[in-house]
Amino acid sequence: MNNTDQEEFWSKSAGPAWVTLQSELDNLMQPVLDLVLTHANLQTGQRVLDIGCGTGASVAQAADIVGDTGHVTGLDIADTMLNLAKARLSSHPNTNLMLTDAQTEPFERNRFDALISRFGVMFFEDSAAAFANMSAALAPDSALTFAAWGPARQNPFFMEPARAATELLGEMPKVDRTQPGPFAFEDTNRVTAILETAGLVSIQATTIDLHLTPAGDLRDVGDLCCSIGPADSALRYHEGSSEDRKALSDAIALRFARFETPDGVRIPAAINLFQARTAA
Repeated sequence: MNNTDQEEFWSKSAGPAWVTLQSELDNLMQPVLDLVLTHANLQTGQRVLDIGCGTGASVAQAADIVGDTGHVTGLDIADTMLNLAKARLSSHPNTNLMLTDAQTEPFERNRFDALISRFGVMFFEDSAAAFANMSAALAPDSALTFAAWGPARQNPFFMEPARAATELLGEMPKVDRTQPGPFAFEDTNRVTAILETAGLVSIQATTIDLHLTPAGDLRDVGDLCCSIGPADSALRYHEGSSEDRKALSDAIALRFARFETPDGVRIPAAINLFQARTAA
């Protein structure tokens, strides 16, 4: 997909599902946001740029950290999710939202002190150009901290629904994972090279194991996976019926049974955490 295709996908295809499931997805991915915010080490008074902010959870939490003297700008390409983010951020006057493409937006130079992103930077047509453009909006020696999915095989939240869908519905077209998409940044060496090409320095890339924390029981998790990600894509591609959806949800729940704990379903995940700085 190019950036125009991504806008279409996130506004009209995936976006409505993410809006409907906002609470469930925020719960699921809170450990990843915690990871980003902990390593970003935001400070009171900083001006922060949040890339791919979606429905606004990351903007709100970053705004609480930087306080009234700081400010957070959330940017996303999808109006569907930003409309919800706007409503959610009404109690955070130290925020604003931008509906634009971060690869081409003519940012004011030196406007921000830090950049963060939770799963928002894997979708650019030209990642090096995008990071060079975003970096121009940062002050010298500013930090970038962002999370992306690690290797696909280490992320059962994607792989188990994909396997269940293949068994029940049939094969899907093969995908080049280096192209814009969830796993475009799974290879840390490749991404490090992209960041170097964009002119960033002090680059660090670490794969961190954590657990995703979906709300509800196994049935709820199965239903969630049939609304987003590879299971949803398979149902659409194969024109699955309501009976197919129910069978797939049940199959996913069965596969995730080994992740059930006294605290709820806890799905292991490998997250690539990237940190870099603009030149001093």
